[in-house]
Amino acid sequence: MAITAQHIQDALQGVVDPNTGKDFVSSKCVKNLQVQDGDVSFDVELGYPAKSQIPGFRKALIAAAKGVQGVENVSVNVTTKITSHAVQRGVQLLPSVKNIIAVASGKGGVGKSTTAVNLALALAAEGATVGILDADIYGPSQPMMMGIEGRPESVDGQTMEPLENYGVQVISIGFLIDKDEAMIWRGPMATQALEQLLRQTNWKDLDYLIVDMPPGTGDIQLTLSQRVPMTGAVIVTTPQDIALLDARKGIKMFEKVGVPILGIVENMAVHVCTNCGHVEHIFGADGGKKMAAEYGMDYLGALPLKMQIREQADSGRPTVIADPDGEVAGLYKAVARQVAIKIAAKAKDFSSKFPTIKVSKDT
Repeated sequence: MAITAQHIQDALQGVVDPNTGKDFVSSKCVKNLQVQDGDVSFDVELGYPAKSQIPGFRKALIAAAKGVQGVENVSVNVTTKITSHAVQRGVQLLPSVKNIIAVASGKGGVGKSTTAVNLALALAAEGATVGILDADIYGPSQPMMMGIEGRPESVDGQTMEPLENYGVQVISIGFLIDKDEAMIWRGPMATQALEQLLRQTNWKDLDYLIVDMPPGTGDIQLTLSQRVPMTGAVIVTTPQDIALLDARKGIKMFEKVGVPILGIVENMAVHVCTNCGHVEHIFGADGGKKMAAEYGMDYLGALPLKMQIREQADSGRPTVIADPDGEVAGLYKAVARQVAIKIAAKAKDFSSKFPTIKVSKDT
């Protein structure tokens, strides 16, 4: 019996992507399938970064193809291709940034910046090119968390080069002012400074730019949400009723300006005593989970209230870097994976494909 491409496709349909719940064939990930006698070769193209999972995928795909009678050799190449996805209408895309993810909270002190930095590092660990824009003008914390000191260079006097650590590109107002200097700026000044940081930084082909938003839903947040081409937002909250109340306002703000919510992260969800192992829900239990269900949004996960998370971020070596194989880093990586998969499933951005129409008098 001659082996056909259909035989191979039928066999591969049995291999399900654990992240999306769909098989690789029906989700159109299988490309360039070639069958020659007993030799089979094909590519699998993922829309999200999954460096740690690729060996497992390859193994499962090879096993499925070899299950077809007569197949002797199987060659599989699994790659990732991250594309730009749709943003708010009428907002200009950045030329070298494919997707912008806002990490926001209704109030301060819920661990938004810590979540943002670990999310960025987790995406980078899975093979994506990632940047962080520290949009918290009045309390920039990313320079400290990312362990970066120094000032951005400008080669042409017009644009800035992002600073880099752990393979992630970073820009922050914290790089441009003295450590102890307070930003005593009114809203419009702060907003203009942020737009300059965003658009005058030479981002180098980013798959994802994580924007660490200032807390709240004021003038700066609203302007950013209207002017920055956002693929989606991640809302960080604690289970506490007061924090949830403010998180709801953040959700409403993004809905009003047409930025989709990618999901909710519940921070400081549970505390386990390091001495006796007693489990305590200091800020209440499952508040974020209930809110996600109420709004029909994805619950991306819960992170514990743990001293190491704070210590690692303060020392400039966030959890994903300091303890990459630990339980908490695993939680951050799971959240990052879900965010990337949700983005991959969104509508693509076709604005670059449309022809530009020029009106000329010489017709």
